[in-house]
Amino acid sequence: MQLSIVIVNYNVRHFLEQCLRSVYKATTNISAEVFVVDNDSSDDSLAMVKEKFPDVHLIHNKENVGFSRANNQAIEISKGKYVLLLNPDTVVEENAFEKCIEFMDLHPNGGGLGVKMIDGSGKFLPESKRGLPTPAVSFYKIFGLSKIFPKSKTFAKYHLGYLKENDTNEIEVLSGAFMWMRKSVLDDIGYLDETFFMYGEDIDLSYRITLAGNKNYYLPEVKIIHYKGESTKKGNINYVFIFYNAMIIFSKKHFAKKAKAFSFFINIAIYLRAFLAILVRFISNLRLPITDIIIITSALIICNYIKPYLGFPNQIELSNDYGILNVLSVFTAFLIGLTVTGGYSKNLSLQKTFFGVFLGGVLLFGINFIFPEQSSFSIKYIASIIGLIVSIIPINRIILDYYQTIKLRKENIKTTIITGSNNFINSIKENFAQKKSTIKTLSIKNNNTIEDKDTKEYIGKFHQLPDLTEIYGVNEVIFSSNDLTYKNIIDQMDLGKNRHVDYKISLNSNLIIGAKTVDEY
Repeated sequence: MQLSIVIVNYNVRHFLEQCLRSVYKATTNISAEVFVVDNDSSDDSLAMVKEKFPDVHLIHNKENVGFSRANNQAIEISKGKYVLLLNPDTVVEENAFEKCIEFMDLHPNGGGLGVKMIDGSGKFLPESKRGLPTPAVSFYKIFGLSKIFPKSKTFAKYHLGYLKENDTNEIEVLSGAFMWMRKSVLDDIGYLDETFFMYGEDIDLSYRITLAGNKNYYLPEVKIIHYKGESTKKGNINYVFIFYNAMIIFSKKHFAKKAKAFSFFINIAIYLRAFLAILVRFISNLRLPITDIIIITSALIICNYIKPYLGFPNQIELSNDYGILNVLSVFTAFLIGLTVTGGYSKNLSLQKTFFGVFLGGVLLFGINFIFPEQSSFSIKYIASIIGLIVSIIPINRIILDYYQTIKLRKENIKTTIITGSNNFINSIKENFAQKKSTIKTLSIKNNNTIEDKDTKEYIGKFHQLPDLTEIYGVNEVIFSSNDLTYKNIIDQMDLGKNRHVDYKISLNSNLIIGAKTVDEY
């Protein structure tokens, strides 16, 4: 037996099914066994596995025993030369396992292997390659030095930021989402430490692999999708507490002499990061209004500076009774206008922005008439303010969209690219039509050959997908897994660097799986 694959599942039925489909396609040319350890899921995961994957070795726990213990249950009875711990929210390429076996056979000193992971938007996941979280390395990460110096060999060791994401290298820590290990090494050093209920167990096991004289490698030639759930988001407060407490356990186990001081700093960091998580979420929600306040302030300063040269009377005098009210009226009018028209909603558009500043201008005119004539703005001055704001705020939205700080919808409707067979494309379009969805659908050929007759149906070839998503301002791409290989899908996602595109893959005949949604069609 070449490979034993262990998947621990907890209430992610559809992700698990997609994962198993990709796993079985990847085991076509190798001898492998697949274990699914279910931690008492309340959905129909167990029934699905029994019905659709009868060859799976299914272990049903009557309670949630945690990640480490569940994996150990399968590792203990596994027979493969290699063991792969794989998350259920992953998709692997068809040749992934063959490449891993080939690499590890050529590197007999290799105890573990990690691969390149991308998320549901095609973004590279830095935890694909990690360094050992010594107290110093952890300190640099916790207090943000690793972000300030992302390529530093000193400060960026946690994610090995100085190593290129597409270069094969030795690393220290493997990710638990895809943790490939030599079974003989596991039998020698022991399995996962069950002290870790969630997080930290992969770091601990990776470290013990290297302590035994073996090496861990990062092989970016192999790529997988890892859909990361809400509980693993770095801004999630629950994640902060669980993850950093796991680091305390790791430190006490392996750095006992420094553990006490480290635990002290970690506990400070836990509450600091929890506070920052709340603060960042609050600021994130107010990011655009704050930006607009800065823009409006700049517009007022510019107007105040240039108006003497244009023959305008000096209208803003903060020292008089109405000066501050004049300024506040400008802020109030435009912020209300943008809020009412959806200028701060999730579905941003230039149209909403223009309507917002136009309404703000109308409100400003109305408010201006409330002031006494001697303290109100002149018509010319109001026109100047509105002209500047109408120009600068939309331009600012375009710039933020260009640098992917926000996602600016080029239209009021969502734009989706569909690729697969004609039947697949037509079924998706019919589903959208039945639901009366305001979605603009575009189609691309599921291969790289275009004939004259295809030009009416397709906007391009499959390999042009990354460019086409940018050109057409695409929000969503839907792949047919029956017509495309997982490798081709993952390759295109990896090339598309726009983090605002949601990539979705069909599952069976009526479901589409995305990072956050499972849709019927």
